[in-house]
Amino acid sequence: MKKSPQEAIAEVLQTVAILRGPGGCPWDQKQTHETRRKYLTEECTEVLEALESGNDAAFEEELGDVLLQLLLHAQIASERGAFDFASIVSRLNAKLVFRHPHVFDGQPIPADEQALSDQWERLKALQKATKNPE
Repeated sequence: MKKSPQEAIAEVLQTVAILRGPGGCPWDQKQTHETRRKYLTEECTEVLEALESGNDAAFEEELGDVLLQLLLHAQIASERGAFDFASIVSRLNAKLVFRHPHVFDGQPIPADEQALSDQWERLKALQKATKNPE
């Protein structure tokens, strides 16, 4: 039976926490944001290569490898009390909703692609100016 996205993400979050926790993998436990930097860069490059190849299986695998990097960084941050995966996702969702008022706030749809892009950039600048991460 196919897992729901919620089940799949809960499972991998638990796996990453176990790997980094007591009794987990010594190598994973030693990882820091700094030691993971090169892997994040490498995996992003491999995603682009897989995308260019047109090989969906390779693309899926490489996206998973990038997701692992994000999950590890979130777990490391969570362990030091900075933020966690849920806060990352919540912040992202709030950002997407804020930057799409024509979808989520009943605003008129901008006239064309350039107007949509301009709206996105204007709202992005507004968020940064007000230091509102959402």
